[in-house]
Amino acid sequence: MKLTKKSHACVRLEKDGRTLVLDPGGFTEEDAALGADALLVTHEHPDHFDEGRLRAALEANPAAEVWTLRRVAGRIAPAFPGRVHTVGHGDAFTAAGFDVQVHGELHAVIHPDIPRITNVGYLVDGSVFHPGDALTVPDHPVDTLLLPVMAPWNKISEVIDYVRELKPRRAYDIHDALLTDLARPIYDRQIGELGGTDHSRLAPGSSADV
Repeated sequence: MKLTKKSHACVRLEKDGRTLVLDPGGFTEEDAALGADALLVTHEHPDHFDEGRLRAALEANPAAEVWTLRRVAGRIAPAFPGRVHTVGHGDAFTAAGFDVQVHGELHAVIHPDIPRITNVGYLVDGSVFHPGDALTVPDHPVDTLLLPVMAPWNKISEVIDYVRELKPRRAYDIHDALLTDLARPIYDRQIGELGGTDHSRLAPGSSADV
């Protein structure tokens, strides 16, 4: 697969002429979801789910479909009957030729006073794992981890321990729009030195084979 990093938590995966887009939210490019054959959304927060971007992708490609949790599906399914699928932990499906497994149930704790919402992660082709806003550990080896490095709900020690626990072959940063250029070398060094895996950062628009 070819993995292309978009801004913040969005990535595009391409294989055999088909494109899968994950979490085209409001912090990513306006056209991040366009051209997708399938779209996956981990949860309802606006930096992961932007209704306008999803609608534009579905309107541009009448064959495109979405897989997501109930709260997101309910907002767009009426306009696209039969094309929006509700999923949850333990589900498995095929989307545009990609095999997908669903792992996880809850968003990470932001603060005890803030109710937790549903969050699911997606393991694509048994290889690439996007956890959304959680540090979910799937019951399956992960080759390529899309690593949420900067969020109101995490700290770098948790990020490092998450990499250590999953033991992926490599990790690429996501959820990084809030991370300043000044802080990036610090995160790169500490995750790279302490995580125990090949840790890399792709600039938005850059790609890698996974």
